[in-house]
Amino acid sequence: MPATPTDVLDFWFDSASQAHWFERSDAFDATIRERFGETLEAVWRGDLNHWAQAPAGWLALLIVRDQFSRNLYRDDARAWSNDPSTQVIALDGIARGFDLQLPPLQRVFAYMPLEHAESLVLQRHCVGLFERLLASQSAAVRSRYEGFLDYARRHHDVIERFDRFPHRNAVLGRADTPAEQAYLATPGTGF
Repeated sequence: MPATPTDVLDFWFDSASQAHWFERSDAFDATIRERFGETLEAVWRGDLNHWAQAPAGWLALLIVRDQFSRNLYRDDARAWSNDPSTQVIALDGIARGFDLQLPPLQRVFAYMPLEHAESLVLQRHCVGLFERLLASQSAAVRSRYEGFLDYARRHHDVIERFDRFPHRNAVLGRADTPAEQAYLATPGTGF
C-alpha cells in the first residue's frame, strides 16, 4: 500500500535522513526502496496526483518523484525519466504559492526539481527562488541556505555551459563532446 504525504515528509525531514540527503548510501537507498518503492510506482502511474492539491501533499509528491527516484535508480535512466513532468508539477505549485506556505527547509525540496532541469530558463528561475529563500533567512541559519544557493548556481552554470548535465550522458546513451570530456575529467564535477 502506498505511503501518505505525512509518511514521506516525516521520513525525509527526520534528522537521520537529512544526514544522507546529498551522499550515496546503499543502506539509505534500501530503506527508501523498502518503505517507498511501491509509493514511487503509484506516483509514476499517476495514482497519487491528488496529493498536489495541497502544499504538504504537493511537496511529498515532488520528493517522491525527484528525490526517491534518484535514490532508487542510481546509474539508471529511470532516475531522470520523470523530470519534465515533475518540473511541471513544481512550477504549478510555485505559481499557486504552495512553496511560500512551507517551512524554509522544505522549500529547498520544492525548488530542487528545477535545479535538476536541463533547461536554462528553469535553472534561472531556480536560482532566483533560492536567492529569495536565502534573503529571508536569519543570520543563524544563513550559511546553510548559502550552500543551497551555491549548488543551485553550480547546476545553472553547467546548463549554461553545456545545455545539459554531462554526468548523465553515459547512462542516457549520449556521446560526450570534447568540452564535456574535459569537464568530467576534472575532480569534483558532476552532481
